[in-house]
Amino acid sequence: MRVIVIGGGIIGLSSALYLQRSGWEVTVLDKGDFSDNCSYGNAGYICPSHFIPLATPGIVKKGLKWMWNSKSPFYVQPRLDWNLISWGLKFMKSANAKQVEAAAVPLRDIAIISKKEYEEWTKTPGFDFAYEHKGLLEIFQTAEAEEHVHHTLEKAHQLGLTDTVILSKEELTKLEPHTTISGIGALFFKCDAHCYPNKLMSNLISYLQSAGVKLVSNSEVTGFETQKGKIKKIITPNAGYEADEVVVATGSWGKQTAKLLGVNIPLMPGRGYSVTLENSLYKINYPAILVEGRVAMTPMDGNKIRFGGTMEITSHKTPVRMNRVQGILDAVKSFYPEFDVPLPPKEKIWYGYRPCSADGLPYIGRAKKYQNLVLATGHSMLGLSLGAGTGKIVAEVINNQQPSMDISAFDPHRFS
Repeated sequence: MRVIVIGGGIIGLSSALYLQRSGWEVTVLDKGDFSDNCSYGNAGYICPSHFIPLATPGIVKKGLKWMWNSKSPFYVQPRLDWNLISWGLKFMKSANAKQVEAAAVPLRDIAIISKKEYEEWTKTPGFDFAYEHKGLLEIFQTAEAEEHVHHTLEKAHQLGLTDTVILSKEELTKLEPHTTISGIGALFFKCDAHCYPNKLMSNLISYLQSAGVKLVSNSEVTGFETQKGKIKKIITPNAGYEADEVVVATGSWGKQTAKLLGVNIPLMPGRGYSVTLENSLYKINYPAILVEGRVAMTPMDGNKIRFGGTMEITSHKTPVRMNRVQGILDAVKSFYPEFDVPLPPKEKIWYGYRPCSADGLPYIGRAKKYQNLVLATGHSMLGLSLGAGTGKIVAEVINNQQPSMDISAFDPHRFS
């Protein structure tokens, strides 16, 4: 039995892994060369702590305010685009307390499953991706943020993440003695882990190739042949591929791929940026989110620090905005005053497009229109964190097994 996975990011490759292990003949098609997707440049978080979706109360108001700030952490590029308008209306409708409350349990569950699976991956000989279970700090500078942190702590405990604690400034200093931190405290999620995404992806690709998975690069899908409610063939410029099952895991291009099949999913690309210091002169012990700056920073692979952030809802064709990278570095400086990180040249900056659903939850499950189509996209900023768990669930769906969790919240047709 043959399955075609469309998309060579962490979601597609994880799906390929679990499908291959369950006996399928797997081919993965990627529009690029498997090395330039959003799975490489992120903060590397594997984080059950991220149970609050992107669409939250107040984010719309902040987004309108930040729209006039070229360095702001959240930005929607205004333009006459019906897809953006439709997505934006659904996003605003989803940004309410009831929706956020409903999202917490499924986001927690899939993150816990994913973390457990990544821990299993570390036991595979030769599969080193610098996985570390050290936790995650959310450092705050203001009384307003501290009040919000207390609410998050309460919710974390309700969700069973009971090892989450609030640290005083003194306790934070003890955890990070190598540098000064301009913060009044931190929320410490001891449940979280992190890895070096570049190692994860390169080792996963090598593992799949050695296991007999066929990886086909530079093969953008341009069409499908369908018959009687089934996909019969996937068309690329160079070849056609017949399949018994098809997985669409094309990340921020998920809407376009699904549209070729007449399936509509509200999804927009959200561009993020990161800067990685190799052999860094600076040292931190723990990954951290800078709450007011909305920036993530991670010590990686022994000798690296990565700074990342911004959510720029824009098109794939919009030129890189260096001001947004400067905004990331300014935020780092405001929290870590000893960190003097100059703006790198454009070629040293990574950027990628996150697949943003209209409510901050991924789309995972079978499409109604075709019996053999499974969608797996829309993970926003959580693609790597939820990658292994999503791959496991995709394989369970295709194998007609009971999924490891209730995936009804991820229904691809929930906006229909």
